[in-house]
Amino acid sequence: MKKTILIATLALLTSFSQSSFRADAPFPLGELLERYSKEYYALNPLAATEAGVNDYNSQLEITISEDYIRKAKALNKKYLDTLRFISKSGLTESELLSIDVLTYKLKSENEILNNSLGFYKPVDQFVFSFPTKFATLGSGAGFIPFNTEKDYRDFISRMKFFQIWVDQAIANMQKGIALNNTNPRAAMKKVPPQLKPLFVGTSQENVFYKPLLKLPDNLDSTSAVQLKKDYSDAIENIIKPAYKKLHDYIVTDYIPKARKTSGLLDNSNGKKEYELWLKYYTSTNITAKQIFILGLSEVSRIRKAIDSLKTKVGFKGDLKSFFQYVRTEPKFFPFKTEEEVLDKFRSFQDKMSPQLNILFNLKPKAKFEVRATEKFRAAGANAQYTKSSRDGTRPGIFYEVVLDPAKYNYFSMESLFMHEAIPGHHYQFAIQQEADIPEFRKAYWTSAFGEGWALYAESLGTELGMYTDPYQYLGRLNQEIERAVRLVVDAGIHYNGWSREKAIAYVLENQPVSSIDAEQKIERFMVLAGQAVSYKVGELKIIELRERAKKKLGNKFDIKEFHDEVLKDGCLPLIILETKVNKWIENKVQKR
Repeated sequence: MKKTILIATLALLTSFSQSSFRADAPFPLGELLERYSKEYYALNPLAATEAGVNDYNSQLEITISEDYIRKAKALNKKYLDTLRFISKSGLTESELLSIDVLTYKLKSENEILNNSLGFYKPVDQFVFSFPTKFATLGSGAGFIPFNTEKDYRDFISRMKFFQIWVDQAIANMQKGIALNNTNPRAAMKKVPPQLKPLFVGTSQENVFYKPLLKLPDNLDSTSAVQLKKDYSDAIENIIKPAYKKLHDYIVTDYIPKARKTSGLLDNSNGKKEYELWLKYYTSTNITAKQIFILGLSEVSRIRKAIDSLKTKVGFKGDLKSFFQYVRTEPKFFPFKTEEEVLDKFRSFQDKMSPQLNILFNLKPKAKFEVRATEKFRAAGANAQYTKSSRDGTRPGIFYEVVLDPAKYNYFSMESLFMHEAIPGHHYQFAIQQEADIPEFRKAYWTSAFGEGWALYAESLGTELGMYTDPYQYLGRLNQEIERAVRLVVDAGIHYNGWSREKAIAYVLENQPVSSIDAEQKIERFMVLAGQAVSYKVGELKIIELRERAKKKLGNKFDIKEFHDEVLKDGCLPLIILETKVNKWIENKVQKR
C-alpha cells in the first residue's frame, strides 16, 4: 500500500515538471504556487492581462463553455491532489496561509463549476455582465493595454473570441429555457437598451472605436492608416454583428420565455443554488434564514440611529417625510457640471490625509483617479472601483455614475468615497497587489472580505475627520442601512419568495431613494443572488474581530497594527481571516 502511494505521489510531482521537483527533497511549495498561477493564467487569459501577464493578450477564455469547465475542474483537481502531499513541517506562517487559501479557492471554484452556477444565465442587466464588461475593456477604460500596434491587433483577435462567446451564451440561455433556469423577465428587459448602442450607428460612433483616437506615437502613417482600417473593419464586421445577434435573441426569444417571478425558488434547483451562492459570496456557512434575521436586526438598529439624527437636525415629521426631504431639498443638489461632482470627491483625500496616518501604517503606493462612468454603461451601473495595474502605469479608478449633475444628490458622497477609494477598495486592492505574497494571492478575491473591508472603511469616517456635516453622516447611515436592507431583500427574494414589488416597497420604506433607484437595486439582487449580502457579513466580521482584539489586548491594542493584520496578506475567506486574526491576538497576549 505504501509503495502504491509513493508511486502515485511521484507521478503527481512529475506531472508538473520533468526537472523542477525532486522526490528526495522537501516539496518546493514556492515552485508549485508559481506553476499554478502560470497554468491558471494560461486557462484564463483575461485574468492574466489584468494581472499584467501579457503572454495571452490575443486570447479570451469562454468561461461558459463545457470545454472550459472541464479544463478548470481538471486544473483544480490536479492541485488539490498535490496539496495533500505537502509536508507543513518547517513552513512559514505565510506559506501555511498560502496552502489554506489555495485549498479554499480551488474547492470553492469547484462547487461553482460542478453545479453549473451561472452557466445558463450568462447575460443580465448589471455592470458585471460580460457583454458590458467587454465593451468597457474595448473602450480602453479598463486594464486592456493599447500601447503598441500589437496590442490593437491582439484585441482584434479577442473580438473574434467574443463572437464565439456570444454564440455560446445564446446556446446556454436556450438550454436554460428548456431546463426552467432563466433570469427574471423584469431584469432582462433592461438589457436590450444597453446592447443597442453597441451595434447601431457608425463604427466611429461606437465605444470600441475610442482606442483609435489615441494611437501609439511611434506608428508611421502607413501603419496607422492600415491599423485604423483593420480595427474599424473588426468593429463593423465582428463587434456590431455579435452585439446585434445577442440583442435580437434576447428580445425575440429570451425575454418572452424568461420567468416572471423574482427569486431563484422558481428555477430548477433554485433553493440549492441560493445556498451555494451564499457560501461562495460570504465565505462562511451562514444560512439564508440567518441572513434574513440578521438583516431585520441590523435594519432596526440603524433606523433608530437615523431617527436620532433626524431629531438632532431638528426635522419635524416622520421618517418617510425625512427621506422625502433628503431626496428633494434643493440644497442637496449643488452641482451644475459633471466635473464639479468629481472635484468634490477628489477633495476628500486631502481632508482625511492627516488622520490616515493615525489609523494606518500600510498605505498603497499606487495612485488613483476619480472618473465618471461612461455613458454607454451608466444606465445599469453603480459606483465601482477598478484596481491599478501592477506596474503603476494605470491608476486605480473610482467610477461614479453622474447621469445629470443637476440631479446628483450630495448627501452620501463622503461615505461613498471612503468605500470605493480611500481607505476602502483602493487601499485593499493596492496593498494586496504590492504585498510580498505569491502571485495567485495578489489576484485572489472574495466578496465578503473585499466588500466587507470597504463597508468597514465607511465606519472609520468620524475617526478620519469626515461626517462633520450631519447630513453626510446620514449618508453613512444610509449606506449602512442599504447593506442591511440587502440582507433582508436578498433572502426575502431568493429564500422567502418575495415578489419584486414587495422587495422594492421594503427598500422605499427604509431608504431615502427614488422608486427608480429602488427598482434598479432590487433587479440587481434578482440576478446576482447572494452577492449583495457579502458586504454586511464581511463588515460585521471585521468589527467583531476588532472588538475582540480591543477586549483581549486592552491598552496594548493598536488600531494601526490591527489594520495591518487585516490587510497585509491580501483578500482572505472570512473563515481563514478569523483564524489568522485570532492567532495574532493570542501571540500579542503572550508577549505582554
